Amino acid sequence: MKVVEHLKSADKTLFSFEILPPLKGKDINLIYEVIDPLMEFEPKYLNITYHREEVVYKRHKSGLLEKKTVHKRPGTVAIAAAIKYKYQNVNVVPHIICGGFTREETENALIDLHFLGIRNLLVLRGDPLAADRAFIPEPGGHANALDLIHQIQCLNKGLYLDEELQNTTKMDFSMGIAGYPEKHIEAANMETDLFYLKKKIEAGADYIVTQLFYDNKKYFNFVDMCRKSGINVPIVPGLKPIAILKHMNTLPSTFNIDIPEDLAKEVRKCKTDAEVREVGVEWAIMQAKELIEHKVPAVHFYTMGKAENVYKIAKAVF
Repeated sequence: MKVVEHLKSADKTLFSFEILPPLKGKDINLIYEVIDPLMEFEPKYLNITYHREEVVYKRHKSGLLEKKTVHKRPGTVAIAAAIKYKYQNVNVVPHIICGGFTREETENALIDLHFLGIRNLLVLRGDPLAADRAFIPEPGGHANALDLIHQIQCLNKGLYLDEELQNTTKMDFSMGIAGYPEKHIEAANMETDLFYLKKKIEAGADYIVTQLFYDNKKYFNFVDMCRKSGINVPIVPGLKPIAILKHMNTLPSTFNIDIPEDLAKEVRKCKTDAEVREVGVEWAIMQAKELIEHKVPAVHFYTMGKAENVYKIAKAVF
């Protein structure tokens, strides 16, 4: 079954999560150490992020700076294949992004995934490079997720970039996309954000996974606005438990979100990151329980490569 079929047919709220590829030079067993304990909660699918290239500057002894382009977390396609064949009952959902890819490179990656029997994707534009103030598409690449969805839909119809190909195989991808309960940072307003979100659904996306949030009212309001806009696909809430003191500053600025004052007060009482993690777990348990009471299709957790706090939350609510 595809992810959207699980979301629509399940008789209870599903558990799902997202993992990071390990840093270059690290072993894939780091991934399994995250996945293995979470299998207790019978996830029907899990997401694998893709991290585009980064620009770094190396300082030489002479004082000169050398600009280098590096991939710090390669391996998304290979990890998707490894997980698919190690965990037989879980759908893998690799992220497909615009940043860093030409249309031809995207097509080739999709061919590889289709050969592997992977049929679920999360389609994203991706973030701009840290050195760029705005997203800059690769020459010959896509500027936004909507255009990327159109390319994937063409492949689903057997239409490849090389128009001379004959008797082509139609692909069979199902696509999820991102939604922003507190508005995408680059959107002019929420109405504009919803306008483009609906365009992506009309183009062929099957479901929405939200950006992280800490106030469930933001999610419920977002769902209401989507429904009033004619967006009727499953909308999966995404949660990331606060884990370190630094998150109080980095999360709002990175993800354009608010942290409720009740949560902020509890974090301010903490003296160590260990205490913050406990606060984060308790808050996420509260969020998850309320979301499940409202019969959301799934609760999706951003693990950031660590399973311990997500395990505690899932153990309390699933």
